[in-house]
Amino acid sequence: MGTIILVGILGAIISAITGTLWYMNSTPMGKWHMQYLGFDKLTEVEKKKLMAEAKPRMWKNYSAQIILSLLTSLFIAFVTSYTIKNGGPANAIYSYVLMIWIAFTVPIIGQNILWGKSEGSLAWKRFFSDSFYNLITFLIIAFVTTLIIK
Repeated sequence: MGTIILVGILGAIISAITGTLWYMNSTPMGKWHMQYLGFDKLTEVEKKKLMAEAKPRMWKNYSAQIILSLLTSLFIAFVTSYTIKNGGPANAIYSYVLMIWIAFTVPIIGQNILWGKSEGSLAWKRFFSDSFYNLITFLIIAFVTTLIIK
């Protein structure tokens, strides 16, 4: 159980790092994210003002995201551990992660975009960006989990 918790915490950290890299302003995904937020239409002064206003609340957002990422990581660690302890191959987790992603994550992201404020090509860019960010994060967490849980 301790190993699962350790992997869960490690996975949450991996998720934070992956998200930071994925959504950097220098990546296409980061630029699309800023367009979705409307930052591309703001002046530098307006951007700085909004960022300064958001700064005091940011720790709450990051804390909530870490908790959500921890839940995902704990699940991946649990499924990997359960599979291995019952004689299954560790690499089976990759097919589980893919199925979970396609059955749950992709539809949820699609629903958020469908009922959100994204329109046109930006909606598709955001859909693919957010979906593949999650898939890549899940696969990295699964890889690390298979290295730790034996």
